[in-house]
This record gives sequence, structure tokens and C-alpha cells, in this order.
Amino acid sequence: MIETSKKQRAVVLLSGGLDSATVLAIARDQGYECYALSMDYGQRHQSELTAARRVAEALGVTAHQLMPIALNVFGGSALTDSTIPVPEEPGEGIPVTYVPARNTLFLSLALGWAEVIGARDIFIGVNALDYSGYPDCRPEFVAAFETLANLATKTGVEGERFRIRAPLIALNKAEIIRLGIDLGVDYALTTSCYQADETGAACGRCDSCRLRAHGFRAAGIADPTRYR
Repeated sequence: MIETSKKQRAVVLLSGGLDSATVLAIARDQGYECYALSMDYGQRHQSELTAARRVAEALGVTAHQLMPIALNVFGGSALTDSTIPVPEEPGEGIPVTYVPARNTLFLSLALGWAEVIGARDIFIGVNALDYSGYPDCRPEFVAAFETLANLATKTGVEGERFRIRAPLIALNKAEIIRLGIDLGVDYALTTSCYQADETGAACGRCDSCRLRAHGFRAAGIADPTRYR
């Protein structure tokens, strides 16, 4: 009897939002055994973590880890400091919802877990088209982190390679939504709002809500988001 090969493992960063849910569905569709990692980083609300649990269960991950990292100790962002209001109108430059070093830290922790479980692929839902202009969502950042991952780890030094997968990097929101629908993502399970209430209901006014709503309109798909 021929022994069947095991599936390749992947760590998928899962915030509970639209993009990360789509990326998890992509990784699953590509045949990976998925290990989802969500961060309790001191964000303004916990409803996105509740959404992450729903998405992880619906898409059948092998394991789902919730890791606390208290970025609210530093503050410096409207998402981690309650004294900084979330902007509700488009502005110029990088918005105050940018969280310093967030994706660098998230990928670093995902890298640590990947090395422990023998995964060589790390999926992240960053996007450089319909996004808020965060510097850690650009292709240059993803490529630089992949280089770091292979310099800074025992696995990389011993000749195996980590790959940072960012399959949404060049897609707009409408394209992301259509892809997710084709892969069976239930976007009603997700929460994208920067200031959702305790039930997950969205404000409909923040940058993330505007991008999400525009994406559903452009895709010609009914928006399942619950608004306050």
C-alpha cells in the first residue's frame, strides 16, 4: 500500500475581516492544511476576534491560535488608543488608523509558529490597491520580510525557504469579494469596521467600512454587513 503524502501546512493570519477570510479560503483551496493565527493586540473592539473564530470554524482550520500582544501599551494609533478618534472622512497621507509595526510583528509571530509546526508558507491578507495607504501593506514590505524570514531562522539557514504569500496584493476589493464568493466565503461572518460595537455592527463611516461597501457595490453583490 502506497502511503499518501501529507498536506503542506500553512500559517494564515486571520483578523476576522473580509481580506483575511478570503486569504484563508485561498490557502484552503490550494490544498494547504491551515493553521490560523489571530492577534488580540489591544484593538478598540473585540468583535473582530469573535468574527475570526467564526471564520476559522466555518472554513475548517486545523488549529486556531489567539495570541495577546498589547500594542495599546504604546498607543500611537486610533485603533489602539481610545483618545484618538477614528476618522470618518477621507484624509491625506497615512491615516491615524495605521498601527506602528503591526504587520511586522504579526508576520514575526506567524514565522515563529510556522517554524515550530513545519510550515513553510505564511499567508497574509495585505492589499495595495483598495487600501488605506499603510506602508506595511506594500509588495516591497512583503518581499523584504520574506528575505528576513530566511535569514533569521534555523530553517532558512539550513537551506529550506519560507514563503510569504500575499495573494490579494494586486486585487481591488471587488475582485477580492468575487474571488471569495467563488471559494464559498460567507462575508456575513466577517467584521471590517474600525469601530464596530460589541455585537459587531459596523459604523458605515470609517475608512474600512467605506472600502468594504464600495467593493460590494463594484462587485454587484449584496452587502451582508450589519450596520448600526
